[in-house]
Amino acid sequence: MSKYTTGGTAQCTPPGSPGDSCATLASVAARPADHRRRAFLQAAAGSALLGAAPWLAPQARAAENFPARPIRMVVGFPPGQTSDAIARAYAVALNDILKTPVIVDNKAGANGIVAAQVVKGADPDGYTLLFGTSGQMVINPGLYAHLSYDTARDFTPVAPIARGRLFLVVNKDLPVHSLPELLSYAKAHPGTLRFGSGGIGITSHLAMEMLKSATGLDAYHVPYKGSPAALNGLIGGDVQIVFDSGGALLPLVNAGKVRAIAVSTLDRYPAMPDLKTVAEQGVPDFQVYAWNAVLAPRGTPAAVVSTLSAAFAQAAQSQVVQQSLTAAAHDLLPVEAAGLGKFIETETRRWQQAVAAADIKPE
Repeated sequence: MSKYTTGGTAQCTPPGSPGDSCATLASVAARPADHRRRAFLQAAAGSALLGAAPWLAPQARAAENFPARPIRMVVGFPPGQTSDAIARAYAVALNDILKTPVIVDNKAGANGIVAAQVVKGADPDGYTLLFGTSGQMVINPGLYAHLSYDTARDFTPVAPIARGRLFLVVNKDLPVHSLPELLSYAKAHPGTLRFGSGGIGITSHLAMEMLKSATGLDAYHVPYKGSPAALNGLIGGDVQIVFDSGGALLPLVNAGKVRAIAVSTLDRYPAMPDLKTVAEQGVPDFQVYAWNAVLAPRGTPAAVVSTLSAAFAQAAQSQVVQQSLTAAAHDLLPVEAAGLGKFIETETRRWQQAVAAADIKPE
């Protein structure tokens, strides 16, 4: 055995073996004094890595073999809602791409908080994912002072998923056909307009508050328990305005039960090319949309995240996903996977400012 000691007894490996650290350290002593300290530190670091390798190997092998068992994708809302429908379409496509079952697990409750907590507490191995929404990821942190998760700290961005335009719709008996006409009507009838949403602090509520702030629109908020109830209120005339995503709303527009007067994105909705955007109707740069993204628990290996990101990107082009997005009046979120973390950071600031400006408190 080779020997080298410095202030203690050396622990040596057999000469000629890959871990012959004593032989390596012995060579240090023969070098000039001004190089010995640097060489010693390099050799010691190499020995430390060799000692750590047995602990790193299982994780590396797991990442290399990923996926080796079913993947659970947690959705924070009940079956049948837009996020659930899109998640299930992705799961179908991913089954074929990853050659392993991808199971949608609905954990509804508390504006998506329950689902986020489940994924936060899961093992960071890529087998439990959050099919997140903008409400969960960037609005809840502004609504709840003691939220049980921190989006930036507790999750790793995996894949951008979808963008959902919002449509400004009015009761069919309200005599307005555009945003300027709505603003004029509100000025002529102060204190009479009410707008409905699926609940306090959700995207449709905040989007309307942002529109009110940008235009001076006078309208009182009536929160409902879910968007379907708000749309029923709109049809019945209990509220005159709703600003919501199109999955359940557009069939009512097409049936003539409500009237669409604007779309919330800077680009028009391809299926309704004559419907102008809010920005085109006198509110420059106005853009609001709901979105979905997939996240994993913080600490998930980079190799696993890379595999998942590539699989979701491939799934996004599948027929089953494209059909699901079209049915929900959604399209792909125009963000690259590498920029998803920055996008979430920017959206967090934007929506938290909206919450603060409207002085919204959760129920």
